[in-house]
Amino acid sequence: MHFPEQPLDLLVVAPHPDDAEISVGGTILVSRLKGMRVGVLELTSGEPTPFGTAEIRVRETAAATKVLDLTWRGNLGLPNRKLQPDLDARWRLAEVFRQTRPQIILAPYPEDVHPDHVAASQLVDDARFWAKLSRSDLPGEAFWPPKLYHFWSIHLRIHPKPSFVMDISSVIDRKMEAVRCYNSQLIEQRSREYPTPLDDIRDRARYWGWTIHTAFGEPFASREEIGVSDLRSLLD
Repeated sequence: MHFPEQPLDLLVVAPHPDDAEISVGGTILVSRLKGMRVGVLELTSGEPTPFGTAEIRVRETAAATKVLDLTWRGNLGLPNRKLQPDLDARWRLAEVFRQTRPQIILAPYPEDVHPDHVAASQLVDDARFWAKLSRSDLPGEAFWPPKLYHFWSIHLRIHPKPSFVMDISSVIDRKMEAVRCYNSQLIEQRSREYPTPLDDIRDRARYWGWTIHTAFGEPFASREEIGVSDLRSLLD
């Protein structure tokens, strides 16, 4: 795998292609507009699916990458539908953390009905810990990614309370453009009757925007407290 020459500010770890766009596409776009170096790592190819192929998913991912203006994107090549937080997967993901050295990691919320999403969340925790080990056979220098936040990539009809919500109002149309790149997953095989998957994605963003008095938003959870050094930052 080819790694970026400079460390990343933000790395999104997603179980499958399209998870990042659906869940945090707006956050990615806002971060890029602010000059942050942003990467996405898929853990699997996402295939097989009813209307997709490996080749189609590669093309769709490339198109979405262009819309998002990503600094870097990679795929760990772990088995779709059989993702496990085992030692081999932990080693491979820890290597990515050491080589990309992100200041912030975004990972799936740990509670879900999809086994790959639950496994991905646990795997990020495990690999983050291994990445800091100084006496190991891992390539690169030991590194502890400072911040880990969880995004909503949830099939269950649950409503976790977020720690913060990112305002994505200025980029909602580009987020939806990136999402629509995944035609084989979100458009081709779906009903055209309201609400379509695209309606659901936009409407959820509208709801989270409503919670923070903006047009659109994306929620995140933090298991640790989030510190601030200036109360004025809470007014932004």
